[in-house]
Amino acid sequence: MLVAGCGRTHHGKFLVGFSQANLGEPWRVAMNAEVAARARDFPDLEIVYADAKQDNATQVADVENFLRQKIDLLIISPNEAKPLTDIVMRVYNAKIPVIILDREIDADTYTTFIGADNRAIGRAAGEFADSILGGRGNIVEIVGLPGSTPARDRSAGFREVVAKSPGLRIVHDPVANWLREEAMTQMEAVLQAHSHIDLVYAHNDPMAIGAYLAAKAKGRDKEMKFIGIDGLPGMDGGRQAVADGKLAATFVYPTGGKAAVEIANQILNHETVPKRITLPSDRVTP
Repeated sequence: MLVAGCGRTHHGKFLVGFSQANLGEPWRVAMNAEVAARARDFPDLEIVYADAKQDNATQVADVENFLRQKIDLLIISPNEAKPLTDIVMRVYNAKIPVIILDREIDADTYTTFIGADNRAIGRAAGEFADSILGGRGNIVEIVGLPGSTPARDRSAGFREVVAKSPGLRIVHDPVANWLREEAMTQMEAVLQAHSHIDLVYAHNDPMAIGAYLAAKAKGRDKEMKFIGIDGLPGMDGGRQAVADGKLAATFVYPTGGKAAVEIANQILNHETVPKRITLPSDRVTP
């Protein structure tokens, strides 16, 4: 673990840069809120925020700006793995500790990774789909941002299970980049292309709800089940969508915001932390 760069150089506080992939997803808004709430318990930490707006070049520039501000630690949720690997490596090699949150990079040049096991969540979603369909049916998989590790892993885990059940077929896998509106548009095209769909598996709840709304508008929502991932509480979250009968299930994907602040505090106070912290997930059904 590299902590040589740590020092209270900013009015007696540690300066932490938090580079967020985007704030277009409710889950990421919840992550920022969790970081801000937990940070209030650590008066020695000053956190500065940046929103990359789902743009890799913007996120690289955000991190370069943090370096100019002489941050003591970087928390980053990378928009996509490959384009963000080099800048994270630069920070780490400058002896500044790095916490990777939720989405990974294509290297191990970081202090700690915090996130749930997306492949395991994908497998759990696949097992649930297999179970409620009785091993037979047409499935639509709505994909998150393809270059992000959660999208890759949630797909791989799900397909691992589907491949073992010869009666299950993924008939369409449109990309909707984690966004509800994009999922609605993609689902409209899917509904035109396929006369019968048994289940929609979306890589997050907003996309699952977008698909549900598109199907409902065509009067076809009752013919299929919808599964999402995130499980946020609150009126617009996945748990409420399950309670309302829109989703058959969601899988809780903790934001890790609280853990990131706690681990940052430990690193800056020269405590040893694990290289990987895996957050738990649960299935939420009615």
